[in-house]
Amino acid sequence: MIDCGEGAQSGFARQGFNMNRLGHIFISHNHGDHVFGLPGLISTMGLLGRTADLHIHGPQQMEEFMTMLLRTYCEGMTYNVLFHSVDTTRHQIVYQDRSVTVWSIPLSHRIPCSGYLFREVPSLPHIRREMIDAYGIPVSQINNIKAGASWVTEDGTLIPNERLTIPAEPPRSYAYCSDTAYQPALSDLLKGITLLYHEATYPQELLARAQETCHSTALQAAMIARNAKVGRLCIGHYSGRIKDETAHLKEATEIFPNTVLADEGLILEL
Repeated sequence: MIDCGEGAQSGFARQGFNMNRLGHIFISHNHGDHVFGLPGLISTMGLLGRTADLHIHGPQQMEEFMTMLLRTYCEGMTYNVLFHSVDTTRHQIVYQDRSVTVWSIPLSHRIPCSGYLFREVPSLPHIRREMIDAYGIPVSQINNIKAGASWVTEDGTLIPNERLTIPAEPPRSYAYCSDTAYQPALSDLLKGITLLYHEATYPQELLARAQETCHSTALQAAMIARNAKVGRLCIGHYSGRIKDETAHLKEATEIFPNTVLADEGLILEL
């Protein structure tokens, strides 16, 4: 889960998600609209009998908030809440397991803020079963072939790896760029990712306001997506003064056509 604003629990209920399956929450920064859902969520999971550890990743400046939160709501609960500090000035790995690697993305906001880049771990190629059978390759060699090895038959014929395998699907990736002023250099960190979420608080006509508040415009978000050659752009975090986001979409698609508007309950496939 990324960020946890008010209404997080009701959002879980509407989407039919089991909150107790949450293992990690990545917080971009310590502004209320990104963290005020944490106390209720943590408390409710305790009431539901959660036992697995919950890991929360966020800027070091969240430590005071998390200390108060854990002291107030987590004493005597059936599970542990563990806080992991994220350096908002560096692009580095903050979490990894066998299926995904999560990188921090330094952002520019009024307080320390980090985006997150999720990269799927590349899969090994698929074995061509008919070729394995045709050359009588033993099962003990399958893992070596998946790792890139070729095969030599009894008569010394080399069977190249590409004849024995089918390439895996390209690994998928998703970047979440929360509240941030326009940073052209972000494009270098986001080259070729599958899906980019980038805040677009204001239209370009309110550029001065965006700069004043360290936010971005829809046009600027689209420029990041275009320069990074991402697969798809999703824009959101609209200002409260915006009553109709279609102008945002028009502004962005003129720069980067494959843009969608973020909306509650929106599901995008990677």
